[in-house]
Amino acid sequence: MNVLVVKANNRPASEGVSSKMYETFMENLEGVNVTTYDVFAEDMPYFGQDLFNAFGKIQSGEEMTDVEKRILAAKQKAMDALTAADVVVFAFPLWNLTIPAKLQTFIDYVYQAGFTFKYDENGQLVSLMTDKKAVILSARGGIYSTPEAAPMEMAVNYIKNTVSSIFGMEIIDEVVIEGHNAMPDRAAEIIEKGLEKVKEAALNLTNQHVSK
Repeated sequence: MNVLVVKANNRPASEGVSSKMYETFMENLEGVNVTTYDVFAEDMPYFGQDLFNAFGKIQSGEEMTDVEKRILAAKQKAMDALTAADVVVFAFPLWNLTIPAKLQTFIDYVYQAGFTFKYDENGQLVSLMTDKKAVILSARGGIYSTPEAAPMEMAVNYIKNTVSSIFGMEIIDEVVIEGHNAMPDRAAEIIEKGLEKVKEAALNLTNQHVSK
């Protein structure tokens, strides 16, 4: 089993809860081939006109600029990492109601017709990653699981909608730690219980591999 862990928080584990979730998951994952794709460590120019210019220059044979070469290489690296994975683990925080920009860039790189999805002859979307599974590990200091706040949460919901509804991956585990900033007197307890669930998610993945 090849596991790709997309790490999307560059805060140390002592400060960033989703960073601690990543560390806990890695410490308890055994018997699989695991690769970390750290979006903050990778050279990832933002998705935009530079990429479209690069596509055009490939067709015309023109010389590309440095940033055009970098973004093409970065996009291909992200796609290759996703292709090689049987299971993709996303570890990320909720920042300002959404995902970190670097994680958005990773998604932008792989969100490509003909790679993660396509359209059939009737114009209907067809997912192309149905052979892969996903695990979601996320942390948010506030409480967004209530009916009133849930519509504002655009991190977990975005990743789930993208990798499941568009790409077609089966989400086999989801751990969300929330409320540790909103309830500081209970923060240690909330984080500890959440990390236990992260440990279980890693062990579940290990056991699935061993049982095959």
